[in-house]
Amino acid sequence: IRPSEILTQEAFANAFTVDMAIGGSTNTVLHLPAIAHEVGIQLDLNWVNEVGYKTPHLTHLRPGGVHYIQDLDQAGGIPAVMSVLAEKGLIHTAAKSVTGKTIGDNIAGVKVKLPDVIHSFDNAYHAEGGLAVLWGNLAPDGCVVKQAAVAPEMMRHQGPARVFDSEEAAIRAIWDGKIVAGDIIVIRYEGPKGGPGMREMLGPTSSIAGMGLDKEVALLTDGRFSGASRGASIGHISPEAMDGGPIALVREGDRINIDIPGRKVDILVSDAELAKRKLEWKQPEPRVKTGYLGRYSRLVTSANTGAVLK
Repeated sequence: IRPSEILTQEAFANAFTVDMAIGGSTNTVLHLPAIAHEVGIQLDLNWVNEVGYKTPHLTHLRPGGVHYIQDLDQAGGIPAVMSVLAEKGLIHTAAKSVTGKTIGDNIAGVKVKLPDVIHSFDNAYHAEGGLAVLWGNLAPDGCVVKQAAVAPEMMRHQGPARVFDSEEAAIRAIWDGKIVAGDIIVIRYEGPKGGPGMREMLGPTSSIAGMGLDKEVALLTDGRFSGASRGASIGHISPEAMDGGPIALVREGDRINIDIPGRKVDILVSDAELAKRKLEWKQPEPRVKTGYLGRYSRLVTSANTGAVLK
């Protein structure tokens, strides 16, 4: 069996479908396009949204939900989730797997053991999948949010930007009580090129939750998140700040509008003002100029392509 026989368009569709159903990590939107790139398949972010629209959220795992991964395992695990999805025609059962058999062969006869953990379509936690890709003048090339872990009151939110050029600066502001309900934290220059390496913003999201603000404060970044993050945490904003993306042009106090159901994220500033700011913007000096990280930062692309190398 060759990897190219397994890594097909149908296999990637299956992977995204399962991820949507279990409310998996936003990192899927990085890793799968990067893997697909290696076998000559391009995964479009609009397509990711299409998968999410037709795939219900069937398991509600922590940190956004009530069950643990062990509960999912005892309920039948991923094969049971795939079996439920296959019954509705959402799984490509003819796709070949690493066992040498098809996905259909692998899940034949598999049943859900704990229906309170793996829900049916009729009793889904949410009608849409766990991930959503957003677009707008702040993210022309897209960004991603784990909507399954967002509080209902934060699905639509407008507030002032609180701008930080590093993860550490944002954490200090949160700990010092400088972030208040309604704020939208913007952490930039943490993307693949700017980091370099696109660190997980687990520190800021944990700090927001620890301060009891996860239902009142949003976070936008060109960095990424851990699967342990929850709240209105929107990452992978592309183009990233180091490439001069609009996130680099945001100023303290700018109003930002987040509309997750509408798949939109916008800075409420005129096009003329953004164009003026772009002319004034200067790319910062790279944090690392030598060694592998230096080469990586010069060659890596933004998150919307999976942060693959040119």
